Amino acid sequence: MSKKMIPLAMALALVAGTVTTALALDCKGVAKAVQGTTVTVLCNNGTETTAENKGSSKIEVGDKVVVKGAKVKKDIEGC
Repeated sequence: MSKKMIPLAMALALVAGTVTTALALDCKGVAKAVQGTTVTVLCNNGTETTAENKGSSKIEVGDKVVVKGAKVKKDIEGC
């Protein structure tokens, strides 16, 4: 039975790692490239991520944006 538990534990660790990475995509940054609805964002922490622009706002290269989940929208600076 312990021989079956090791692969099961490894599979669960892989799934948990993938889910954690997918949920950690929230960031603020600058749009680096825009191709159709796909936007590449250079986040403030130095990482780069790709997200879909499903909103009505037109995003251009250089715009400040916020990525939440897999969606990107323009960053609205304070009032």
